[in-house]
Amino acid sequence: MLSRTALGVFRLNGQFLAVSEELARPAGLTAAWWQVLGAVLREPQPVAGVARAMGITRQSVQRVADLLVERGLAAYAPNPAHRRAKLLRPTEAGRAAVERIRPGHADLAVRLRDALGEEEFARTAQVLEDLSDALARLESAEP
Repeated sequence: MLSRTALGVFRLNGQFLAVSEELARPAGLTAAWWQVLGAVLREPQPVAGVARAMGITRQSVQRVADLLVERGLAAYAPNPAHRRAKLLRPTEAGRAAVERIRPGHADLAVRLRDALGEEEFARTAQVLEDLSDALARLESAEP
């Protein structure tokens, strides 16, 4: 079951990355840029916080964050909790880019809901969250 689940998640990840690239491209973003910008839309976060939330390495988030800042889509701000770990926040240009993705994102959400049915779509999201939570608990319990 573990192999079947892992292969299904890997395939799904590839599918989501491909769709995300397609949705992000017209806004001048990549899927990775969109992912990092999306993580800081509500509130600025340090790069390490984005990495933890997304389950990816701090180094890969740092590379994307630096590119976003270089292109004017994000900026670093002082972090009152930590002098060296600056907060990443979107600029107005970054927010506008993410906003341009919303119509395609909403359309895909409707099409997936229609394909799965509302209850099954919600159950699928819950199962994926439960799987992620279970893996996190196992990781934290390891010596």
